[in-house]
Parts: sequence; structure tokens; C-alpha cells
Amino acid sequence: MKSVGLARKAAAFGASAAVLAALAAGLVASPAQAATKAAPKVAVSAPRASDSDYEGSCPVKVDFSAKIKVAVKGKTKLAYRWLHGDGSKSKVKVIKLTGKGTKSVTVRQSLTFKEDVKGWEAVQVLGPKKATSKKGYFSVSCEKPIELPNPGPAVSARAWASPSSYVGPCTPGDKINFAGVIEANRPTWVRYRWVLNGDVVDYGKVKVYDTRKVGFGISPRDSQRGWAQLEILSPDATSSNRAYYRVWCKDEAPETTKVSAATTVGTTPDCKLSATGTITSTGAGRVTWTWLLNGKTVSNGETYFDRNGGTKSVDALSVALTGDDAKGGSVRLFVSGPDNSDQIFKSYAACSTPATSTSSPA
Repeated sequence: MKSVGLARKAAAFGASAAVLAALAAGLVASPAQAATKAAPKVAVSAPRASDSDYEGSCPVKVDFSAKIKVAVKGKTKLAYRWLHGDGSKSKVKVIKLTGKGTKSVTVRQSLTFKEDVKGWEAVQVLGPKKATSKKGYFSVSCEKPIELPNPGPAVSARAWASPSSYVGPCTPGDKINFAGVIEANRPTWVRYRWVLNGDVVDYGKVKVYDTRKVGFGISPRDSQRGWAQLEILSPDATSSNRAYYRVWCKDEAPETTKVSAATTVGTTPDCKLSATGTITSTGAGRVTWTWLLNGKTVSNGETYFDRNGGTKSVDALSVALTGDDAKGGSVRLFVSGPDNSDQIFKSYAACSTPATSTSSPA
């Protein structure tokens, strides 16, 4: 009855029929046989886990291993099973050994865990001699995988002023142009705005495939200095460098209208003097002219030029030379314009036949 009870107990371990038969045969052997044939020595190490303190995503497979040393003389059957910390047991496994001396066998198992657990594993040898290892402890801490957000498009911008410095008249029309380049690592719509000295002056939305140029201009009416910046509003908030500029409003010197005179002078045998003259002007304005004979004004007048200027003739001079004028002298044409004056002298010789003045008898 005792042998039958032990056989049933062995069967509860899940041993195969052959193993159970072998174990039962050994158990029912006579005391004399047991005394003459001692069971081989068996030693078993505590199981080791491939990761005894696992932290990470689950499910995870953990491998366990242990070493069993058995003294072998001839043919020996090694029967063992795994003991789990939750009280369950694995099926009995059998390894056939042959030879003489101590054999070392590494036994392994793999377990898959889907949630947090702390436990232990042990190896129980059922034959040829019963032995149980120490417990090998382990833990599994399951962490939910971190879902990284899908990174959006990367956008950058840079800006510059053209020209960055201006000197000249501040009249209507763009004087400083600001340009910027938007870059994106993949095609995307970009919303942007321009900020001038801290104030928003322009908005926009463009489709950027690789790079896209944007810009605006200003027309200062007085001297100033400052900066402009290109700000990206979406899909990523960023800003360009500051593009600095300087404006110095400086009026140009007004255009001048210059005049000049030219003349020709001649006398006739009967002591008559004739002179012709012209006025040349470089621009618009009123020009006066005066004929002088030996320093005395003979005639004068004025003429007008449009913005294109040009050359005009003045009234010709024609006088009869008498008295000292007939002895020779000079003719002068004097002209005066908006911005300057000019004069030209021409000499003439004495008359060959001076004219005489007639008087009524006394």
C-alpha cells in the first residue's frame, strides 16, 4: 500500500508512465537492494532569469536556466520539473544520461508575462534522487509604450534689408526693401507676418515646397533707423534674425539754370553799327538781356525758357554812330538768368567816313 501511495504521488507530478514505472520499481525494491545500491548524488542550482528585474513594454518573454549535477554510473534517467511561485508546476521532463562520473546539465524554460508580476522559479529533481533547488526571484514591471507625437514640418526664416543704409531725398516711393526666405523640410502651408520696429505691418500665407521668398518695402519721409523681422506663425512658431536699416533724408542741391551770351558786331561804310546776339539756357527760367554801346544802354528786353532750355536770339542792334561813338568803341550784351548772369564784349573800329550832324543856319 505504501508503494502504491508513493506511485500516485509521483503521478501527481505529471510524470510519464515510463518514469512512474521506474520510480515505482525503485520504491518497491527490497530493503536489502536499497542498502546495496545507494541513489546517485544530485545537486541543483537556483534558477537565474535572463532579466531578473525587467522594466519595459509587455508582453515580454523571460528565460530561466538552472544547472543540475548528477553522479552517473552507466545509464541514468534524470527527471525534473519547474516549480512556479504561484503554486503551479510544469510537466515532468526526462533526460537520459550515460557514462561515469558527474554530469552537469543545464535546464531551461521561457515564460511570457503580459502584466506586472513578482515571483520565483525553482527546479525539483524527481529522479534518480529527489532534490529541490533554492528559489530564483524575479520581477516584471510593464510600462505602457510612450507614443511620440508625429513631428510637424520644421520651418526656419531669415531676413535682410536692401539697401540697409540710404542717404538722399525722402520722396514718395520705396526706399528700403525687406526680403525674407522661408525654408521648410517638407511641403507645407506657412502663415507669417512682418514686424517693423515692434509693429505688425504685413501678413501673409504661402505654400512652401522647399524655400519661398517674401518681402515688403517702406518709404520713410524723415531720417530714422530701426529693424524688421519675419515671424512664422504656423505650423511652427519661430522668427528670423532682425534686419537693421538706416535712412538719412538729405535733399539734393536744386538744379541750376545757367545762361550764356554770344554776339557778333559789324559796321558799314556809312557808319552804321549792327549787332546780333543769342542767349543759351540750361533750364527753365526768365532771362533779361541788355545791349550797351560804350557803356550806355541802347535797348533791352526779356525772354523765357522751358525746362529743356535751349538757345534764343535777342532783338538785333542797329544804330548810327555819331560823335565819339564813330571813333570806335565796344558793344556789350549782358544777360541775367535765374541763377547766374553773363556778358560778352565786342569791339568795333572807327568809321571810315564819320557821319556829321547837320544844323539849321543861325
